[in-house]
Order: sequence, then C-alpha cells, then structure tokens
Amino acid sequence: MPTFIAQRISRQNNVLFPDKITVEGPKITYYKGEIIGYKSIVISAGNIASVAINENILFADVVIESKGGQTITARGFTKTDAREIMNLLT
Repeated sequence: MPTFIAQRISRQNNVLFPDKITVEGPKITYYKGEIIGYKSIVISAGNIASVAINENILFADVVIESKGGQTITARGFTKTDAREIMNLLT
C-alpha cells in the first residue's frame, strides 16, 4: 500500500496541509489537508478514466479523472513520485 505525500515546499499551499495519495489495491484515496483533519476522496481503480502529470520546474501535479467525470488534482509531488503514481494507476 504505497502512500505518496506532496512536498511541503511546493508553491501550491502545501506547507501546512500537503496533498496525499494512497494506492490500496483496487482503490485510490486522495487526501486534502484542512485546518482540522482531511477531506478524502476514494475512487475505485476500475473507474479511473485517465491519469496525467503536469510537470513544473521542480514539482509535478497528478490529475486523475474518473469515468463519472470527477477530476482530482493533487499538487506538489516530486516528479519521481508523480511518475510512480501514474505507473501504478495505468
């Protein structure tokens, strides 16, 4: 069950609440930190329509789209982590 945590020094306001993606077999869980706790979204691996990476100079964003039209944009991962997430989901 790999878990990927975004970098705190990225420019996407991750200093206090970094994005997190956990890949657990047949499901993917996205966590977005908030002042108290996390907001989480769970998508079944079978419902993933596409996975894309938007690379910046230092970091990368992972964009996951479901077959139902829901889009998750997780920001501030290292490029290596972003590529590994993409490889696990495709």
